[in-house]
Amino acid sequence: MERYSRDRNVEEVMTRILVPVRYPPSEHSRRTLAAALDIAEERDASLTVLHVDPYHWDSDVTRADLRRVVEREFGRLARTRYVVREGFLVEETILDEIVAMGADVVVVGSKQASRWRRALRRLFSGPDVEAYLREEADCELVTVD
Repeated sequence: MERYSRDRNVEEVMTRILVPVRYPPSEHSRRTLAAALDIAEERDASLTVLHVDPYHWDSDVTRADLRRVVEREFGRLARTRYVVREGFLVEETILDEIVAMGADVVVVGSKQASRWRRALRRLFSGPDVEAYLREEADCELVTVD
């Protein structure tokens, strides 16, 4: 039992990075993912690669599909998990995942960040996305051009 507790504590202090990407990844998604991988390596962090499948797209992307396409581009990645979620609004689903996993850092593309700003203004009437994420999700937001 003690060993399990120690292992959990080690995992709890490891930085957790979330990077939402499109499927199949666009060139911009690949750059965003590459930046997230660099940050994960610098911080010795775990990485979650997230694809949000909007309900209205009628797509059947699986975690295995996502993993296969990412590993084809970047090779096998240590301490990386792959998540596919369905949602009505991509931005809300990403925010749900930030909270659920306790993300410390979220790496998004600049196009996605501007979509977040518009969506969050609609949802929360607050123009400062970064301040909102710091306050509500308690994470750092990194934007990649």
